[in-house]
Amino acid sequence: MFNYKLLKEEKDTGARLGKLYTEHGVFETPIFMPVGTKATVKTLENNEIKEVSDGLILGNTYHLWLQPGDDIVKEQGGIRGFMKWDQALLTDSGGYQVFSLSDNRTITEEGVEFRHHKSGERLFMRPEDSIHIQNNLGADIIMSFDECPPFDADYNYMKQSVERTTRWAKRGKKAHQKPDKQALFGIVQGGPFKELRHLSAQSLIDMDFDGYSIGGLSVGETKTEMYNVLDDLKDVLPKQKPRYLMGVGTPDDIIEGVIRGIDMFDCVNPTRLARHGSAMTSRGRVRIKNKVFENDHSVLDDNCDCKVCQTYTKSYLRHLFKANEHLGPRLISYHNLYFLKTLTQNIRQAIKTDTLLKFKEEFFNKYYNTAK
Repeated sequence: MFNYKLLKEEKDTGARLGKLYTEHGVFETPIFMPVGTKATVKTLENNEIKEVSDGLILGNTYHLWLQPGDDIVKEQGGIRGFMKWDQALLTDSGGYQVFSLSDNRTITEEGVEFRHHKSGERLFMRPEDSIHIQNNLGADIIMSFDECPPFDADYNYMKQSVERTTRWAKRGKKAHQKPDKQALFGIVQGGPFKELRHLSAQSLIDMDFDGYSIGGLSVGETKTEMYNVLDDLKDVLPKQKPRYLMGVGTPDDIIEGVIRGIDMFDCVNPTRLARHGSAMTSRGRVRIKNKVFENDHSVLDDNCDCKVCQTYTKSYLRHLFKANEHLGPRLISYHNLYFLKTLTQNIRQAIKTDTLLKFKEEFFNKYYNTAK
C-alpha cells in the first residue's frame, strides 16, 4: 500500500515535490509532522490536530512501550484505535530515547540494556523488539532500530556504530511482520563524517528499505555541520524513495532541509516553545509573556488565518500565561503547528513555481530580519 512518487524537482535547488501514499491518507511532501509522543499531540485533541497538520503525525515507541504498553495499545487497534485517530501515523524506533540515557545504558551486539528513566527498572531492547513493538503500535511508517551516537564521537567509534546500526537494520527488516501494512525506513548515521554517512546510506540502500531517514542531527551540532551532512547525502539517497530528517523542525531548518532534498520533518519544538509562551509568527518569534503585550489589542500574527489569530489579542494571550491558565499553551501550540503547516504548504507552492530561493529570502527577511 505504501508508495512515494516524486512529482517535480525545483529548477534552482533540486528541492523535491512528492506524494506519500499510505493506507490512511495521501500526503504531499515536503511535510511537517506534529509529534504525538504519548499518543497525543500535547494539549490538543484530534479535531484540532487535523486542523494544524496535513494528517500525518508521529508517535514514540519508547514511551508507548513503557506506558501503557504496546500490548495494551495493540488490543485497542494500535495507536489509531487507542487515541481515536483516523489518519496516518509514523513511529520512531525508540533508539534516540534509549541512547539519550547515556549514563544508564550498555550497548552490546545483541541490543541495549538500560534503566527506565523514572523507575530505574532494568530493561533491554533488541532491533527485533523495536520492530515488534512498532508492529503492535500499528503505524503506517516505522523505523529501524539504530544507535544514535554523539555527533562529536571520534571516527573509530562512529565507524563501529555505523556498522552495528547496519547489522541491526538487517535484523529488524527480517523481523518485520507487516511489510504489506507498514513501511519500514532505514536510518542513516555517521555523524559529521562524509565517508561514514555514505557507507551507512549505501548499506541501507542495498537492503532496499521503503524510505530513508537521516538521524544523529539536531543533537548539538552547528547549523553548518547539519547542512554539510545533508549536502553530502543529497545525491546519494535514491530519488524514488522518501527522505526523512528526524527531529528537525525550526523554520530555517525546514527550508534549508528542503533545499537539500528532504521530504519529511518532525520536531517537538513548536509545542515545547508554546508551553513557554513563545510563538512563531511571520515577523519572527513573539514571547507573549513580555510586558510590552500587556495591553496590546493586536492579534498574534495578522498574516495567519488560524482560529487563534482570528480570535484573540496578544493582551489576552499574555494574560492566560501570567494567570497560569492551561488555555494559553493550548492556543500557542495550535498556532505554532498551524504556522509550520502553512510554511510547508508555501514551500510546496514555491517548488511548483520554481521560486523557492525567492521565497526563502523573503521569509528570512521577515522572520529573522536578515537575508540568509
